Amino acid sequence: MIRQIIKINEELCNGCGACATACHEGAIGMVNGKARLLREDYCDGLGDCLPACPTGAITFEKREAPAYDEVAVERSKTKNWPLQLKLSPVKSPSFDNADLLIAADCTAYAYSNFHQEFMRGRMTLIGCPKLDSVDYSEKLTQIFMANEIRSITLTRMQVPCCGGLENAVKRAIEASGKDIALRVVTIATRGEILA
Repeated sequence: MIRQIIKINEELCNGCGACATACHEGAIGMVNGKARLLREDYCDGLGDCLPACPTGAITFEKREAPAYDEVAVERSKTKNWPLQLKLSPVKSPSFDNADLLIAADCTAYAYSNFHQEFMRGRMTLIGCPKLDSVDYSEKLTQIFMANEIRSITLTRMQVPCCGGLENAVKRAIEASGKDIALRVVTIATRGEILA
């Protein structure tokens, strides 16, 4: 079918990820540091991603594309029930080629649009290094080594204890020997995103 759909110019893309966050359908993802239309059937052609792009890398085009699949979009909004990191298996088909969200427990409560902006389309692992009294780096290293993880988004609070989770993720990526893109999002205690 001929319909309106977005087009991403990878040469203009600066890899900020704003379009992927703005896309309510989960059609856009980050691949090797660039925005990419991952699912044509998830793109509704309305362009919520357009004003989010600071470089003008996203435009519309009319071309042959699969019909927008609203049912599939709704089913894809949550990849999994959030799983406690300490209970997570090391190897899982759900991890293969996954965009992983590692979230400090408090972040989902502190940021009101957490599900929409962070969980959608990602495998979600949660934990608290202070309350769990554990260094997650060994478990995360095993997960990263045993699976092909596409990207990691880490959400943490602007409190010292969350630094332990961030450090564990960074050490695990390094120890795994893999080049996995990491985006760290810090949420202030009043609920706004700092970085």
